[in-house]
Amino acid sequence: MNQETTTAVVASPLAPEWLSLPEDVNRVETKLWAQDVARNDAGELAISGIPVSELAAEFGTPVFVISETDFRARARSFKAAFDAAFAELCGGVDVYYAGKSFLCTEVARWVRQEGLRLDTCTGGELAVAARAGLPGELLGLHGNNKSDAEIHRALDMDLGRIVVDSLDELERLAGIAAERGSVAKVMLRLTPGVHASTHEFIATAHEDQKFGLSLAADDDGTSPAGRAVAAALAAGSIDLLGVHCHIGSQIFEPEGFAVAAERLLGFLATVQDEHGVALGELDLGGGYGIAYTEADTPRPPAEIANAMAAVVHDTCTALNIKVPRISIEPGRAISGPAGFSLYRAGTTKTVQVDAGTGSFPRRYVSVDGGMSDNARPVLYDADYSAVLASRASTAEPVISRVVGKHCESGDIVVRDVYLPA
Repeated sequence: MNQETTTAVVASPLAPEWLSLPEDVNRVETKLWAQDVARNDAGELAISGIPVSELAAEFGTPVFVISETDFRARARSFKAAFDAAFAELCGGVDVYYAGKSFLCTEVARWVRQEGLRLDTCTGGELAVAARAGLPGELLGLHGNNKSDAEIHRALDMDLGRIVVDSLDELERLAGIAAERGSVAKVMLRLTPGVHASTHEFIATAHEDQKFGLSLAADDDGTSPAGRAVAAALAAGSIDLLGVHCHIGSQIFEPEGFAVAAERLLGFLATVQDEHGVALGELDLGGGYGIAYTEADTPRPPAEIANAMAAVVHDTCTALNIKVPRISIEPGRAISGPAGFSLYRAGTTKTVQVDAGTGSFPRRYVSVDGGMSDNARPVLYDADYSAVLASRASTAEPVISRVVGKHCESGDIVVRDVYLPA
């Protein structure tokens, strides 16, 4: 009599420690996807009830797909959570959606309709905002090297804020505004010296990087931030609204945000003492982490908001200063989980990789896009997740690497993921 034998599927030694062997390779991990993404009765991935095969047929692949329902819900949750947390402190919060995370005219309209403002970084993003009908008063312009044309465009649109990144830029902006007979509304971007717990390439508040005006004193006892405040207050063509910081991106731990808030509020107190001016606005940036893999544990907006409000309240009380109007800049925390990239798999092959005690298989899956669609894995080894979207599979999971079609060995889309064999 023949006996049927079953071989147990075991985790691959090639898999990173954080990646677990899935019990169900077809499962859609809720925290990684938009709220309206699920497998339909046929086992195919669908978004808002639309199967991905229909999207691929109509638009081709690769294609970036975003859920309006999910995007709007996340935008509302940030606005509601921060307004509630800061209601008694300063009447609420101005939420600027960071357009660099994903922007098109329709997204800009969603942002306005959900009560948010829009943070832009380039003249192109300003053009998108204008095409979407957003008034200048709801816009901000960032950038460490704004062109004269971008500055003129910002002044033409009467932007609600221009975030100045350096003393050179402040001088140039003041000159351009004076020549035009206008006044530029300015926030000063400061670097509070916070080393955020994230990759070096997306940490932006330590001293040795390109953004912002340092709070650290030079040999003469003054800081670039302090000199910028003095120059802005003295310039008749500058309306200094307040100060801004952004400590980095994809941050999960709350400590960095708290330290940044304390240091910037301390700076506002110093400005008040030295110049007799109470600057009315403080932007604490964004950078709230999202789940790209099962190992990521993002915090809900209400938890972030309540923690920030407590720090702002306690610090302002200790410094005996009025709580400024607070603003924040969530980007990927709104757009990231709301979207996904849809690729068509092409060639597959299995290679043997030496590791530890032996040689183990790794499956390579090539798709019709790659680093041209998403440079983050190439830039700083960003991790992502992937699923087989067109159908469910009964095959066992195998450790896989999803790669692009470009003639670069570093063209990796998803470095480590279990996919059906």
